[in-house]
Amino acid sequence: MVLEPQAVITEDEREAGLRHLVIEAAYSSGAVALTGGVILTAFALHLGASNLMIGILASAPFLTQLLQVPAILIIERTRARKRIAVLTSIFGRLMLLVMAATAFAAGTAPLLVFLAAQYVLCGLSAVGACAWNAWIRDLAPEDRLGRVFARRTTWAAGISLLGGLTAALILEQTADGSTARSFAFAGKFLVGCVTGLISARIVSLMPEPRMPPAGERVGLAVLLRAPFSDRNFARLMGFVASWQFSVNLATPFFTVFIVEQLRFDVSVVMVLSAVSQLANLLALRTWGQLSDRFTNKSVMLVCAPAYILCIVAMIGASQFDERGLVLGWLVVLHALMGASVAGVTLGSTNIALKLSPRGSATAYVAANALATALAAGIAPILGGLLADFFASRQLELLIRWTSPNGIWSFPFRLTHWDFYFLIAGILGLYAIHRLSLVREEGEIERAEMIGEVLALTRRAIRNVSSVAGLRAATDLPVSLLRDARVRFRLARAQSREAKPRERP
Repeated sequence: MVLEPQAVITEDEREAGLRHLVIEAAYSSGAVALTGGVILTAFALHLGASNLMIGILASAPFLTQLLQVPAILIIERTRARKRIAVLTSIFGRLMLLVMAATAFAAGTAPLLVFLAAQYVLCGLSAVGACAWNAWIRDLAPEDRLGRVFARRTTWAAGISLLGGLTAALILEQTADGSTARSFAFAGKFLVGCVTGLISARIVSLMPEPRMPPAGERVGLAVLLRAPFSDRNFARLMGFVASWQFSVNLATPFFTVFIVEQLRFDVSVVMVLSAVSQLANLLALRTWGQLSDRFTNKSVMLVCAPAYILCIVAMIGASQFDERGLVLGWLVVLHALMGASVAGVTLGSTNIALKLSPRGSATAYVAANALATALAAGIAPILGGLLADFFASRQLELLIRWTSPNGIWSFPFRLTHWDFYFLIAGILGLYAIHRLSLVREEGEIERAEMIGEVLALTRRAIRNVSSVAGLRAATDLPVSLLRDARVRFRLARAQSREAKPRERP
């Protein structure tokens, strides 16, 4: 296992590294699919975790990102990003064995061990991610970032989908609180550990470009001064912080909401997660192409509002009495959330890398992660603390229509987790405002893009009765793609003409 950086990387080595970058996503996402997200929350509920414990558990991947701050100094001094990424991955994934062992114990102690192991895993992952992101920023060509990461995320979404469906089938065969379910959880974490170690092995095969020679040692404050003094990047961090706070105030409790308030089994949550992953997988290629042809910001300005609206619409699940209607509502929302979050995730990752200077991206990436950590880590803990407060409160509005034929009424109630979804929506609107302030080269005016989308929608509605109309409803607006290409060519030509004029 060679973990040293290379002074020269050939084109063949770079292409092989990019292929490994895509393939590795299958194993790392497999580990996450079996040990994170819904499975992790369901495991905690199986062990008897309270709402506060669920909030603390959900905050682990974010609060531990604060470790990227000292990781900056470690990377700048050792200049061995690959070594750090591989070793932290190996030792972190071994924590999954510790978590698997808690499945057969009862009481508060196993829960605390479970929580501690998760924090160690996430802490090591945070240090490794700081090295990984800066390393990949120097390895992947900028003009191919969208396509490369779209393929990588497609692999991740596909494996996550299969893993989610498999987990749902296994949980469906076990009774809630049974010994069989304990074995099911332990088995998932054991397999997750193995696939995670395979992921680390594949990462070790990727080449690492050697960092520029280190100058004089500088303090942490000096390293972080550049991203925070970069006005445009600071605006991006403002969006990231507000977005992560609004989203993570509610989404970590989706599983609790569906299982405890709506009274569905955990296997239903896994199926819903699989639906979301499938929608994510189908949408990724489109968002990747759009992020390359337009800009990441343009994609995010379409996807972020859609995702926020879906969170608020989760309130509708508690308004219906018919179980089939509730389940259908949840399926639609999870499909829309999966498709929209694909664009937000891909766009936010790419724009952070794009706005980071090549060769010195470590501090920029870590500063962005720092903003994410503080906002996304505080939100679920605050949600867990306030869970009992909202559980004992209810807001009810009565919509009543009176006519000669009788009276029709519809009570609208907000209870418990419904308050979180509404608050998350309000905060999400502010996050979208912060995104509008970020400047990305080549971006398309939001009003024009929305106008094109609305025009396409109107045409699709007029033709919805025909097969062609149904097909048009799933197509991208051709005029929008054409206009984008024209703008890019015009901007490129103007840039070439301006350069000779600037020469003395």
